[in-house]
Amino acid sequence: MTVPGRRSSTFSRLLRHGFTDPSAAERLLDLPELAALRDDPVLLDALGATADPDLALRGLVRLAEAQSDAERGTFITTLLSAKPFRDRLLGVLGASEALADHLVRHPRDWETLVTYEAVDLHPGVTEFEHGLAEASDPVALRVAYRRCLLGIAARDVCGTTDVAQTAAELADLATATLRAALALARAAEPADAAQCRLSVIAMGKCGGHELNYVSDVDVIFVGEPVEGADEAKALQAATRLASHLMRICSETTVEGTIWPVDANLRPEGRNGPLVRTLSSHLAYYQRWAKTWEFQALLKARPVAGDPELGSAYVDAVSPMVWQAAERENFVTDVQAMRRRVVDNIPVDRVDRELKLGPGGLRDVEFAVQLLQLVHGRSDATLHSGSTLDALAALAAGGYVGRADAAQLDEAYRFLRAMEHRIQLYRLRRTHLVPEGEEDLRRLGRSLGLRTDPVAALNKEWKRHASVVRRLHEKIFYRPLLDAVAQLAPGETRLSPKAAGQRLEALGYADPAAALRHLEALASGVSRKAAIQRTLLPVLLGWFADSADPDAGLLGFRRVSDALGKTPWYLRLLRDEGAAAENLARVLSAGRLAPDLLLRAPEAVAILGDPEGLRPRGRDHLEQEVLAAVGRADDAEQAVAAARGVRRRELFRTAAADLIDSYGTEDSPRTSDPGALVDRVGEAVTDLNAATIAGALRAAVRAEWGDELPTRFAVIGMGRFGGHELGYGSDADVLFVHEPREGVDEQEAARAANRVVTEMRRLLQVPTTDPPLLIDADLRPEGRSGPLVRTLASYGAYYRRWSLVWESQALLRAAPMAGDLDLGRRFIELIDPLRYPAEGLGEEAVREIRRLKARMESERLPRGADPTLHAKLGRGGLSDVEWTVQLLQMRHGWAEPGLRTTRTRAALFAAHAAGLIPTEEAQTLDEAWVLATRVRNAVMLVRGRPGDTFPSEPRELAAVGRYLGYAPGHVGEMVDDYRRITRRARAVVDELFYGA
Repeated sequence: MTVPGRRSSTFSRLLRHGFTDPSAAERLLDLPELAALRDDPVLLDALGATADPDLALRGLVRLAEAQSDAERGTFITTLLSAKPFRDRLLGVLGASEALADHLVRHPRDWETLVTYEAVDLHPGVTEFEHGLAEASDPVALRVAYRRCLLGIAARDVCGTTDVAQTAAELADLATATLRAALALARAAEPADAAQCRLSVIAMGKCGGHELNYVSDVDVIFVGEPVEGADEAKALQAATRLASHLMRICSETTVEGTIWPVDANLRPEGRNGPLVRTLSSHLAYYQRWAKTWEFQALLKARPVAGDPELGSAYVDAVSPMVWQAAERENFVTDVQAMRRRVVDNIPVDRVDRELKLGPGGLRDVEFAVQLLQLVHGRSDATLHSGSTLDALAALAAGGYVGRADAAQLDEAYRFLRAMEHRIQLYRLRRTHLVPEGEEDLRRLGRSLGLRTDPVAALNKEWKRHASVVRRLHEKIFYRPLLDAVAQLAPGETRLSPKAAGQRLEALGYADPAAALRHLEALASGVSRKAAIQRTLLPVLLGWFADSADPDAGLLGFRRVSDALGKTPWYLRLLRDEGAAAENLARVLSAGRLAPDLLLRAPEAVAILGDPEGLRPRGRDHLEQEVLAAVGRADDAEQAVAAARGVRRRELFRTAAADLIDSYGTEDSPRTSDPGALVDRVGEAVTDLNAATIAGALRAAVRAEWGDELPTRFAVIGMGRFGGHELGYGSDADVLFVHEPREGVDEQEAARAANRVVTEMRRLLQVPTTDPPLLIDADLRPEGRSGPLVRTLASYGAYYRRWSLVWESQALLRAAPMAGDLDLGRRFIELIDPLRYPAEGLGEEAVREIRRLKARMESERLPRGADPTLHAKLGRGGLSDVEWTVQLLQMRHGWAEPGLRTTRTRAALFAAHAAGLIPTEEAQTLDEAWVLATRVRNAVMLVRGRPGDTFPSEPRELAAVGRYLGYAPGHVGEMVDDYRRITRRARAVVDELFYGA
C-alpha cells in the first residue's frame, strides 16, 4: 500500500527508466491486457532502453489490445520469453508511431520479428522479394512492404545494422518493391508487356544503395521493342507500363502509399518522354546533357525489368560519366553547382535543415561526387555509387587526406542516422530537425544519448555539422598542399597529373603555375609556411568561386611575399575571420584592387577591421592630406603623400564595393545596387577633392608660402560635381580666382595660372600611384579659352556669350577645393543660368534636343554596339542624365528639390513633384544605376576605363559576378542590360524628345 503523499515505488522506477509521464505509464501497466507483464522484472528495463519509453508502452498496449483473445496469450508469452524479440518489438514501438499503427492494423505482423536466423540479420533483394511475393494488388504490396520495413527498423534501432547497412537494406527493399510493382503492371497489361522490353534504372540514393526510410525513389526508364515489334507502339506500351508502376508505388490507398517514384532525372526532365530507347538516351547525353546530369548518373544502377537492357544502359553511359570533367563547360557548371542553394529554404528552417543547410548531407555528397568525376576518369577504384564507399576509396587513393576522410565519414554517418530516426517516427519525408522538446528527446535517445539527450543531441549535431562545413571545401585543396609541401611521410599523395586535373576542374586555367605558387607558399617548416598551409585550403576555395582563380592565387603569393615576414599580417589572416575571405574576394575579382594593394601591401590591414571598409568623409580625408602636405619637404613630396592617401582610399572603396557585391559566407551580397553606386560615387569624389586640395596647398606653399596673391577656388563639374565619379573618371573642373585687395590683376592672373599648371603637373608626375587627371575643357570658350578666370570675367562671359549647353553643364557645378567664400559666390553667379526664371524657352529646349541628337549620331565610337554602350548607348547614362537635366532647367526655378548636382536626387525630386510617373522614374533609375555599375565593373576587372562589356570571356564573367550573376549566366546579364536600357530609352523618347 502506498502511503498518502508519497510516490509509489513503481512511479520512481518508471522515472529512473526514462518515462516522462510515469502516472500515465502506471495506469497503462495496470490494464488487464498487460496483467501477465506487470510484474516482469525485465519489462521496464526493456522499455527504458527504447528511444521513447512512453511511446513504446502506449504502442505495446495498443498492440496487445488488437490481439484476439486466442492470440494474446501467445503474444505475451513470446514477449516474456524471447529477449531478442522483446528488444526488437519495443525498440520499434519506441521509435516509430507509424509502424506501431501498422502493427495495430495488422496484429499478426509482430510474428515477423520473432525469427532470428542468420539470414534475418542481413537480408538482401532475394529475401525481400520473397517477403513481397504474395502481394497480388497495390494494397497488399503496401502491407507486405511495411512488414519488411519492420525488420529493417528493428535491426536499425537495436544496433544490429549500422546506418550504411540500414540504407543498403532500404535500397534493396525498394529494388524488390519496384520489381513487384512492375510484375503487377505487366499482369494487368499483358498485351503491353508482350510488345516491349523495359528496364528500370535506379538513380539517386536508391541507385547508390543508400536510401532513406522515406524518400522519393529516383528512376529512369529505358525501353526497346521486342523482336519484330513496331518501335513507336512498343515505346507507347512501355510508357503505359512505367506509368502504371509509378502509380502502384505512389498512389494513396487505404494502406497509405509506399513512396513517390520520381522520373524527373530523365533526359529533358518533366518535358521529356517518360521512356526512351537506349540510342535516344545516348544521343541526348552526347549532345545536350549538362554536368549535373552526369553527376546524377554516377549512381545509375539497373534494378528491375530487362536485366540485359539495364546493363547495356549502364555500360553505355558510364564512359560519358567519367569523361564529364573534360567537357567545355565543366568548370562553369561546377562553380554554379557549388553555390549551395539555401535561398529557397525559409529563413526559419535553414538552421534545422539536415540535408541542404550549411554543414549538411548535401555538402558531403557533392564534395565526394565532384572528386569522383575529376579523378574517376583515370582511377576505376572511385567508380562507386555509395557516398561512404567512394569517400573510403578517395582516401585510399590519396585524393582526400585520411584524417579528413575519417572525420567526414563519422559526421556523415551521424547526420544520416539523425535523418533516418526523424523519418522513422511517422514515416514522413522530411530533413528538418524537430523543434519540440519531446521529439528532440526521443531523437537523442534513439542515437544512444541518454544523459540529457536534448543538450547532447544539439551538441553532437552542431559538432558534426561544423566538421562538414570546415572540411567539405578543404578536402578539395588539402591534398594539393600535401602534394607540394611533402611534409607527412608515408601518406599517399596526389600525383602532379592528378593535382593538375583537380585544379583545372576547379577553374584554374594554368594548373602548373598554380602548383608552383602553392609550392612556394606552403613548402618548408617556417611559421609562415605552417600558417599558410592552414589558410590555403579555404582561400583556394574562395579563389575557385571567382571568375579568375589564377589571379587570386598569384595575388596572394605576391602579397605574402611582400608581407610574409611581418607578424601582424599572418596573425590578421589567421585570427580575423573576415580578413582572409575579404582578401580572397578582392584578389580574385579583377585587376584594379590587387594593383592598388600591391603598390602598398600594408593596406591589407583595412580588410580585417570591421570599420575598415567604411569610406572616410571628406573632412577627415582633407585633414589627413593637408597634414601630410604640411610635413613634406617640397611640393613633389607633398603631392606624393596626398596621392598615397588617394591610392589607399581607392583601395578601401574598391574592396568594400567588391565584398558587398560578391557577399561573403557570413554576409550576403548587398541587395540595393543603387546604394553601392551612391557610396562609390561619394567616396571617389571625396578622395579626389581632398587630393586636389592637397595639390593646391602644395603648389601655393612652394612659391608663395601661406597665401596666394589671389583668392582661388576649384569648381567640380560633370560627375565630379555630381558626386558620381567612378573608378576611372577624370576630374572635370573650372578654376576661378579673385585678386586680393591691393594686388595687381595681371600679377593675380599670373599667380593663378602658375598654380593651375603646377597642380596639374604634380597630380600627373609618374609614380607608383595612379595619376589624377584634371580636365578643364568645360570652361568658357573650351580649350581656346583661358584655364582660369576671375569671378567677374565668368560673370561677363555668361551674361554675354553663354550658350544653352554651357548652362546645362553648370547644373553639375559644385565647389570642391580652395576658397570657400569664392566658391559660394560662383554658385550664386551661375544659379540664374542653370535654373532660369520661368524655365527654358521652347527654342532652348529645341536646341538641347538638337545637341543630344547630334551627339548620338557623332560621338558613339565606330563599331560600338549602341545597345551595350553604357555611356552613349540606348537608355544609357547620357540618355537618363539629359532627360533629368532638361527637367531641372525647365522646372528648377519652381521646384527647390531639383536644384541638386546629383542625377538620382534630381530624378527622385522630379518624381516627388509629379513631373515623372512612378514607373518611368523607376525605369530611368534602374538603367542609370546599372550602366554606372557596368562602367565601375569594367574598371575593377580590367584596371582601365571602359564603357562596354569586355569581350574576353574571363573578364566578362568577372563583370557578371560583380553584377550578381552566377557562373554561366553572362548571356542572361547582357540580355537583362538590353531589356532594362530599352525600356529606359522608351521613357527618354517620351520625356526628353516628346515622342
